[in-house]
Amino acid sequence: MSTTASRTQEERRVLAGTLVGTTIEWYDFFIFAQLTATLLTPLFLEPLGESNPAVAQILSFAMIGISFFFRPLGAIVAGHLGDRYGRKKILVLTLILMGAATSLIGVLPTYAAIGIGAPILLVLLRVIQGFSAGGEWGGAALMAVEHAPKARRGYFGAFPQIGVPIGMILATGLLYILRVSMTPEQFQSWGWRIPFLLSVVLILVGYMIRRAVEESPVFKAMAQRKAAEHTPLKELMTGHLKPVMQAALIFVSNNAAGYLVIAFFISYTTKVLKMELAPVLLATTVGSVGWLIFTLVGGWLSDKLGRRNTFLLGYGIVFVWMIPMFMLVDTGNIVLYTVGIFVLTIGLGLSYGPQSAMYAEMFPARIRYSGISIGYALGSILGGAFAATVAQVLLTSTGWSGSIAIYIMVLTIISVAAVLWVGETQGRNLHLEEVEDEEVPTVR
Repeated sequence: MSTTASRTQEERRVLAGTLVGTTIEWYDFFIFAQLTATLLTPLFLEPLGESNPAVAQILSFAMIGISFFFRPLGAIVAGHLGDRYGRKKILVLTLILMGAATSLIGVLPTYAAIGIGAPILLVLLRVIQGFSAGGEWGGAALMAVEHAPKARRGYFGAFPQIGVPIGMILATGLLYILRVSMTPEQFQSWGWRIPFLLSVVLILVGYMIRRAVEESPVFKAMAQRKAAEHTPLKELMTGHLKPVMQAALIFVSNNAAGYLVIAFFISYTTKVLKMELAPVLLATTVGSVGWLIFTLVGGWLSDKLGRRNTFLLGYGIVFVWMIPMFMLVDTGNIVLYTVGIFVLTIGLGLSYGPQSAMYAEMFPARIRYSGISIGYALGSILGGAFAATVAQVLLTSTGWSGSIAIYIMVLTIISVAAVLWVGETQGRNLHLEEVEDEEVPTVR
């Protein structure tokens, strides 16, 4: 087999390996987020759900956010180990940890069975999910970008990103099938456990694919020169806090707007607008397809127009569309709701596809895993962690959905400012032959 053919085959394995992990990670998160909006409140917060439904809904959305606080810890641990011992090993470990936590949610007893112990155990498993997710994305992004040809980093880096919409399609599609194939009583009794338990199958598939992927060529180069024997976390904290904060702020708008689609809108449309759940889930699936397509387009476009310009285009769409979208959603018409969500996903995709490449280009190779993981995790806290909770509080206090639109628009201005602060990163040193030009830290 020729060298070119071998490289192409390895690139395909890398893209599949990075895609499958993030798909499973986000499938797990979306299953929880969507069931939180519709079912988990009465099952795990039973007394509060009966006495004060609005507060119970806010607390259930807060359960989504709790796990985000542990993403930075996962990012710190996984990033440090990934910079020292390799991207591949940590990717396999985070995948297994995430799948185990998700599967255990599927066998948890409810409040009716064990009382207060039920929500406590649920929160503990959410903490584990958050910890593993904190290390998952950075490793997947680097495996894709560091294997990519220099002129295609944006496109390759978009593959771990499309794990978000694919995971959402799987989660929403499966919930739709379960909802229409069994009675509400059956789904509430035992059917809701099926999506969590199916995570075991996905983890096995992901494990087999990731085991076949070669280690990042950038890390191999560092390992050969003993550059991996330093203390990446200490170096990051003492000399590279600025790009960490830039990375976090770039992500806040995309992550917050995305979590409206993931969690808030399902609750809002069914409980406030009194729309049927099954069509809403189907519309969300359609929106996820748009998210998938335009994330790939965003990665590809960033190789043509640059990372900065593609981000600005995506965030411009999010900003301009936010109020019109809520006007369409508030009609309660499923067709207009679908249009509103789909157009939003154009902006989400264009401001998500370039992220892996831009983040990787912002950090030196020897601290790259730590830098992008922590930046991403902090952005998740500032953006999506409590986006659904904030949206619910704003809606409850103002009675006007436009207040949520303004909240996202403010975050979008912050993210745009951060993109402009960083500037263009395309073409910066990154790959195997370029690592040799970097100053290798003294081994102590």
